[in-house]
Amino acid sequence: MSWFVWLLAAAALGVAEFLSLTLVFGLLAAAALVAALVAGVGIGLLGQLVAFGAAAAAGLLIIRPVALRQMAQAPLSRDGSDALIGKRAEVTREVTATRGLIRISGEEWSARALDESLVIPVGALVDVMEIEGATAVVYPRELLP
Repeated sequence: MSWFVWLLAAAALGVAEFLSLTLVFGLLAAAALVAALVAGVGIGLLGQLVAFGAAAAAGLLIIRPVALRQMAQAPLSRDGSDALIGKRAEVTREVTATRGLIRISGEEWSARALDESLVIPVGALVDVMEIEGATAVVYPRELLP
């Protein structure tokens, strides 16, 4: 019957992990599942506690640091509109601080100049510095006279 208690503990720890998102309670829930498995095999309370402790230590000392490092890394590739940042575009309608159009990757995008004092003429090449909603914020590749 002790395997059932371990399963209840694992479920409670799983709920706590869902609410906290710390990756601590989830690893403890996994350790409780290991202890439930050990209890289900018929090993006594001391063996269950050792299994729980070993699994919890392995999770918290080995798995958690690796997982946190992986989550802290930036994604290898950008997608959606973020993928347009840093791309080159051509101005198709004069770009000012408030309006303009550019062609980037074969698509027309509304645009505005990063530097509010710039007016970028048609045909100029620009770099996409950021995306704000459906508007590309651009800066000319070569400074204009």
